[in-house]
This record gives sequence, C-alpha cells and structure tokens, in this order.
Amino acid sequence: MNYLSMIFFQIVAPILVLLGVGVGLQKKFNFNLKAMSQLITYCFMPIAVFLNIYETSIQMSVLGHVALFICLFIGSQMLLSHFIAKLLKLNRMESAVFKNSVVLINSGNYGIPVAQMVFATQPIGVAIQVILVIFQNMATYTYGLYNLISTTKSGAAIVKDFLKMPIVHALVIGILLNVLNIEIPQSIRIPLDHISDGFVALALITLGAQLSQIEVKTIFRKTILISCFTRLIIGPAVALLIIFLLKLDGVVAQSLLIASSFPTSRNSSSLALEYDIESNTAAQTVLFSTIVSCLTVTFVIYLSTILFG
Repeated sequence: MNYLSMIFFQIVAPILVLLGVGVGLQKKFNFNLKAMSQLITYCFMPIAVFLNIYETSIQMSVLGHVALFICLFIGSQMLLSHFIAKLLKLNRMESAVFKNSVVLINSGNYGIPVAQMVFATQPIGVAIQVILVIFQNMATYTYGLYNLISTTKSGAAIVKDFLKMPIVHALVIGILLNVLNIEIPQSIRIPLDHISDGFVALALITLGAQLSQIEVKTIFRKTILISCFTRLIIGPAVALLIIFLLKLDGVVAQSLLIASSFPTSRNSSSLALEYDIESNTAAQTVLFSTIVSCLTVTFVIYLSTILFG
C-alpha cells in the first residue's frame, strides 16, 4: 500500500498539479489553445520523440514483439467497442464516437510524460511509448477518421495527412541518425535538449487548459460510463492477456501494460467537434476518463511493477 501511494504522489500527483496549472492559467488568461497545440505538435513533441529514439537502442526482435502487441491490442479494442456499441443499440453517430473513445488513447501529451516519469532510467520504456504514439496517430487518422467521415474523405487524402505529421519525420530521422551513429553537434544538441526538457510541462499544462473548456453536463450518461470502464479497466485487462500470450516480460511488458491504461485521446473529441458529430459526448468522455485515470493508471503502474518489475 505504501508503494501504491508512492506511485500516486511521485508520478500521478505531479501530472495532476500540471493539469491544474493549465486549468487555472486558461481560466485567467484564455490562451489560444490551437496555437499551443500546434506548438506541441510541430515543435516540442517531435523533438522529444527524436531525441528519445536517437538515444535508444532497440533490438529488432523487441521491435517486432512491440509492433505485434500493438496490432493485436488495437484490433481487439476495435472489435470490443464495435460489439458493445451493437449491444447498446447506439445509432451511427453515437456508435462512431463511442468506438473512437475506446480505441483512441491519449498516448501523446498524457502517455509520454507518464512514461518519462516511470522509466526515467530506462529509455527503452519511453521509446516503446513513442512507438505506440505513432500507431495511435495512424489509428486516429485512419480508423478514427473513417468512423466519422467515411463518405467524405478518400484513403489517399488520409494517408497524405498522416505523412505530413512532424512526429513521423522525427521518428524516421531519429532512427537514421541512431543506426548510422551520427553525432549531433553541441550547438544544435543543446537547444534540442532545452526544448525536449520543456515538453512534459507544456504538454500537460496545455491538456489541462483544453480540459477546462469542456462543459460538464451529462457526464454520467450510460455510454460515457461504459466507455470509460472499457477504456480504463477492460483495456489493460486485455493488454495483460496479450502480454502473457506473447510471453513478454521485463521493461517491455511493463511499458506496454502501462501504455494500455491511458485515458481517451483528446483527438477523439477534436475530430467529433470538427465534424459536428456528438461533440459534447466526446468531450465529456475525454474529461471523465482523464479524471478517473488518475486512480486507474496508478494501480496499473503498481501492478506492472509487481508482475514485471
């Protein structure tokens, strides 16, 4: 129990503090959230991802296991959410938002900061989380977008949008420099380190500012509660089963289990708002799952250390 409380106060509590700072600052100054989000997407996150990949050595066998896990996990969440949506007899728009809320995980400005705190001395743990971010972005702009606008955007356009994402370029460049063992000049490395060091704080403050804009009205609707239960409880349980089936262990298993426990992605709400499809429900799901995840993520981190630490 002492270790559980230590995890909460050393990993989750700092996240809550930064989220709270974001809420308070947004209420007082009303920041341009789109500009802040773009700053993270086009500068802070790509550089943090680049440096992490550049500094980490991942064996191809490990990378293969991670990719297989992610495909099985995301596929299982797609099937599970589709089955539950049918069971709940949701209409097409409600079903699309529900499925996105289960499948799309906040692996970026929630997941990477958590991974950096948990695996501060084990870079491979963060590298695995970065790989999951790439897969999640692919799922967001293929599966997630298809759910909402399958009749208005072509597959080629979706692929084109994905290839424009800076995080993809950062991943490729990081891998190339790592494999070729090319040293980055100090005049470039120092500013990159400064930007990377600021990523966690800026990402969580921005997330807090974004959450502060969500109206709490019907947060206890049945679909929202079931969505959060599926994302935060059933999701990690399925992930643990896949980890056992693939016979993974150590930091790899620990990182993947923790990665499966993060709340619903902010992108699920952003897409729903952009295309005006059940946007209030989507936003409230993001808020509720983020709040509840403070407890569930704490427990999953604790469980991962017992099973694989």
